[in-house]
Amino acid sequence: MEATRPRLEMFSHEQVESVVADAVAVLSSVGFEVDNADAQALLRGAGFQERGSRFFATETEVQRALAAVPSHVFVYDREGNPALDLGGDRVHFDPGSAALHFLDPETGRRRPPLTSDLCHLAWVTQACRHIAGQATALVPSDVPEAMGDRWRLYVALINSTKPVITGTFQKDAFEVMKAMLVAIRGSVRALAERPLAIFDCCPSPPLKWSDLTCQALLDCAHAGIPAELVSMPLGGATSPVTLREMVVQHAAESLSGVILHQLAQPGAPIVWGGSPSAFDMRHGTTPMGAIETMMVDAADAQVGKHLRLPTHAYMGMSDAKIVDWQAGMESGLGAVIGALAGVNLISGPGMLDFESCQSLEKLVLDDQVAGMALRLVRGISHDSAFEAVGLIGAVVELGGFLGHRHTRENFRKELFIPGKVIERGTYDAWEAAGAKSSAEVASEEVRAILARGNPAPLPEDLRRELDEIIGAEARRLGVEGLPAA
Repeated sequence: MEATRPRLEMFSHEQVESVVADAVAVLSSVGFEVDNADAQALLRGAGFQERGSRFFATETEVQRALAAVPSHVFVYDREGNPALDLGGDRVHFDPGSAALHFLDPETGRRRPPLTSDLCHLAWVTQACRHIAGQATALVPSDVPEAMGDRWRLYVALINSTKPVITGTFQKDAFEVMKAMLVAIRGSVRALAERPLAIFDCCPSPPLKWSDLTCQALLDCAHAGIPAELVSMPLGGATSPVTLREMVVQHAAESLSGVILHQLAQPGAPIVWGGSPSAFDMRHGTTPMGAIETMMVDAADAQVGKHLRLPTHAYMGMSDAKIVDWQAGMESGLGAVIGALAGVNLISGPGMLDFESCQSLEKLVLDDQVAGMALRLVRGISHDSAFEAVGLIGAVVELGGFLGHRHTRENFRKELFIPGKVIERGTYDAWEAAGAKSSAEVASEEVRAILARGNPAPLPEDLRRELDEIIGAEARRLGVEGLPAA
């Protein structure tokens, strides 16, 4: 008998429908701005109404775009094996992207990231059993900005087999990044059949698509590479402060992205994602660990599921500045809420300080959080229901169950067995081992992972091909002396 999956829903069915109806009404009356010439041409060619700098979409036009979108997105690892099955209530985790700071393991304070940090992040991600994807999660300060986006993907591809969540910072980056992905897969067709990466595409709130992000959306559609919509309404700053209206704006911005994407290539894969925040007017910050942020994330995912789209959210992270109680509390709460809401791709493990800082120690700890959240949504199995009376009778008769066959057969598949960063021993054993905090144990685990070196080097022929692509791009941009990767 199948387990009942525990779920979290923020709206009733009727309330979800009212949110979608309001979002469509926003697109038909308020419209959305598009700064990209190619996208403007697509909209005009399809007969969308235009007034001034804004375009407007009717309910029919919205439904036509939605009807073309696949309800599942499949992403594969570097070896071509299935890794992410985005759809339904299946949940996966990846580190968030893209932090401007790195929590230095030695000083405990943030600093500008280096390429070596990005390499190490890929190694640690590879070692995390419950983190299904990697991300170009740091912006290295030792590489010129003009080359940063393609360099981050290059480093990720040569240091981990896991699929990559990435994005472009420059319009000319996509073709180079696609060339590296094609080199791994062997052909353009093979890449479209077994995508290796997802590209984030972020509208600017409220209701605007910049030239850069719109181009990324179109490029992904033409290449058959999954695009991930990342709408970012800030309650009280760039969107209404009421949570329902934040969800309406998120839905309107995301629907406008679906329209543009499907005009470029009907049937191309896209993910309904987001990174909203309940804006903190006291400090002028965007708290990702706020409960209201998590509520809006869960509601956004519910709307995406209602529209039969794969879903994503930035959750499982913290606004804390170091790996402390707040970091664990906010990250654990977000991961559990995201998993219960059935968010298909949860981006955030490892992240601190409003999405701006990555920590290897926190990533190791968050791997355990992810494992627990994934165990939670498996629910309680009823497979042994017919044995219940006999099993309990056996417990009474034997006086214990430690050596029973049923215990041996079910212990590991029934219980989540945590790693060493989770302390479950006795006080005396903990004290004898040095009385270390979880953060200290995580630091030791990170050092052990890094000491083993690159866990997933590319075959030499593929490495040479990627080296040639990135080298040619460096020469084109006049970049000399790239750091070791």
